[in-house]
Amino acid sequence: MEFDILLKLPAQVQMLKGRKLVPILGDIRFWILLFFFFRLVGITNAPLESGHSWRQCLTNMIARNFSEGGPDILYPRIDMAGDRTGIIGSEFPFYNYLIYLLSSLFGYAHWYGRIINLLISSIGTYYFFLLAGKLSDRRIAFSSTIILLCSIWFGYSRKIMPDTLSVSLVIIGLFYGYQYLYSNSLKSLLLFMIFSGLGVLCKIPAMSLMAAIPVILLVKEIPAKRKLIVAITGLLCLFPAFMWYFYWVPYLVQTYHYQLYFPKGLMEGIREILPLTWQLFEKFYFSSLFSYLAFGFFVAGVYYISRSKTLWLKLGLAMISLIFLAFIIKTGAVFPLHSYYIIPFTPVMAFIAGHGIAKLPLKFQYIPLLIIALEGIGNQQHDFFLKPSELYKLRLESKMEKWVGKNEKIVINGGPSPQEIYFANRKGWTINSEQINLNNLEEYRKKGARYLVIDKHLSEALIPEFPVIYSDPDFSISLLERK
Repeated sequence: MEFDILLKLPAQVQMLKGRKLVPILGDIRFWILLFFFFRLVGITNAPLESGHSWRQCLTNMIARNFSEGGPDILYPRIDMAGDRTGIIGSEFPFYNYLIYLLSSLFGYAHWYGRIINLLISSIGTYYFFLLAGKLSDRRIAFSSTIILLCSIWFGYSRKIMPDTLSVSLVIIGLFYGYQYLYSNSLKSLLLFMIFSGLGVLCKIPAMSLMAAIPVILLVKEIPAKRKLIVAITGLLCLFPAFMWYFYWVPYLVQTYHYQLYFPKGLMEGIREILPLTWQLFEKFYFSSLFSYLAFGFFVAGVYYISRSKTLWLKLGLAMISLIFLAFIIKTGAVFPLHSYYIIPFTPVMAFIAGHGIAKLPLKFQYIPLLIIALEGIGNQQHDFFLKPSELYKLRLESKMEKWVGKNEKIVINGGPSPQEIYFANRKGWTINSEQINLNNLEEYRKKGARYLVIDKHLSEALIPEFPVIYSDPDFSISLLERK
């Protein structure tokens, strides 16, 4: 199926009760651009929204340290490692490096990661449409893409997190892999390798989408040589990710003693997940598509696909699901407790839901898409706006510049989240308010801490033995020296 065929007006919007609609409404590029501009609302917001601001601050923290401490992509650094170097075993920091490159041109700002993610994820959505059209037809591709746009993709594609970005890169790569199978274009093969490899490097769960590659063995019209080349290239795509996550990250953790994630064994993961079964199901029936109606069409799509005679489609979706299940187990309790871990599977669910909608009469298919859009956007619109009660954190760095030297280490009561220490733009320790006592602070002081910073919105705790050198309604700063 060629590009010009894919971009023709989908049948469900070609005609409504005999009246032609505006042709542009059937062009998926119009909707992708519309959603792109819609999501520019609040695009310059600092990472202060309620949904996973801590993870966004961590992404920015690594990017800012590339700017301030040297852009060595093999050694990502964080600020809350205390007396250690701050080098962390994390995802491959390609995304962070893009933020750094933009900062090199225009100076650092909190929001660059948002626009980078939104741009790449929007492009990935378009390639999802193209790929879905090749695997099914343009009506299913159109419906699936609208569902994807309104899913968790809607909100998280503008967060400073690598999840939708990594999946987008893999989808782009898979499209070019498909192109190579039918065109024998070496350019397509190279793009398949580059984009798929980068996507898996950025976040390894995106690899689950590549689990469908062996299905090409069932397609008789593809020459055996091309099948073998794509299979080998797919393995080569994974090699850099395996080297990073299974060789380099363990080396960084062993050498510098700071770990971001903790994979579980299979039995350990199952034991952690079982008490959270309901939260696990919620990630599928709501958090993924953010629409109960869309989930209903997903269930219908599963039924219709299971009854179809298209073996390669059923087997491909089953293999992706199996690999993703293994990923769920390896994350343990983290998966059911964090909504964004479902993102690699969301395009699959949208694609299947598109098959469910395709069973409706053509003239009625636009109705559920409209309801799904209203439901998905309505369930996520709050994340575009910052609470006024959080804006005080943006003033913390200016206070640090006046009272705390750039190279002085601090203790701040930000809890396990890196948000407070990120906005302070200082290095040191972030602890719970309950840990603020004389004995603990003496230990931190011996390790090099020079100042105690108290967020008064979290605690009013003060240690009389240490003099307060600055105080306002939001923060106090104490010098960690005995009076």
